[in-house]
Amino acid sequence: MRIAMVWLCPLVSLATLLTSCGRPADNAASVRTSGPQTSASVQRLSQPEPGQVAGPVDPDPRVGAIFFDSGTLHSCTGSVVHSTGGDLVLTAAHCLSGRSQATFAPGFAGDDAPTDLWTVHEIYFDPRWLATKDPHADYVIARVSGAGGAGNGSLESHVGSALSMGTAPAPGSRISVIGYPAGVDGRPIGCQATTGLTDGGYPSLPCEGLVDGTSGAPWVSGVMVTGLIGGLQGGGCAENVSYSAPFDEHTTQLLARAEAGGPGDAAPSDFNDPC
Repeated sequence: MRIAMVWLCPLVSLATLLTSCGRPADNAASVRTSGPQTSASVQRLSQPEPGQVAGPVDPDPRVGAIFFDSGTLHSCTGSVVHSTGGDLVLTAAHCLSGRSQATFAPGFAGDDAPTDLWTVHEIYFDPRWLATKDPHADYVIARVSGAGGAGNGSLESHVGSALSMGTAPAPGSRISVIGYPAGVDGRPIGCQATTGLTDGGYPSLPCEGLVDGTSGAPWVSGVMVTGLIGGLQGGGCAENVSYSAPFDEHTTQLLARAEAGGPGDAAPSDFNDPC
């Protein structure tokens, strides 16, 4: 599972938190910087990561960190998904289960609390997740608005583009993933790898170092999002392989329901970490 289970832990220092809640962040992958990184230290997603190891990448305005309950700690990742209203964010269903408030910071990078925050107002779950938390349906679409409300323009126009909803990648597909290690600051990490498929129908991605906080991180092929870190084992119990719920007609139907603008769903209870 790639979400930091911070609400189950005592109030401790951040360093203790990241080593005692969920999976410890790999030092090579969970990079923290005190200022902008030079181009030499940042790996572009257009360049394959040698050995499929996640490393620092430039922020993508279509991808951001998710913060909960007015806190300063981000512990999930989301992405802007193309829609008629331009106000929808995609992440893992287990990220928003049991949560009362969430905000999205597109293209987040830095050491300070973000000021470009978009507040979640409605959330749309697949009925299978609401009924049984079926890992095949571990995705959710959230409607957001910026500070001051919708009068500020849509999220999609604000960031300049969005990812279009696709379907699950065929085994052997080359995809990119970008996400945010859990923390109060820091830059995203990313990886390119070739997908597989489990016997249970979950797309898999062999990449080392996609640590806690990367739940919901989009799997990107061109301009399409074809999966996200979630699904089997909440995205995976080992750091060297990640999973996605299969994107199919159910994700298409969920996007259509969110675009229609009707009332969202009540968030179900907390996700029970299988790891």
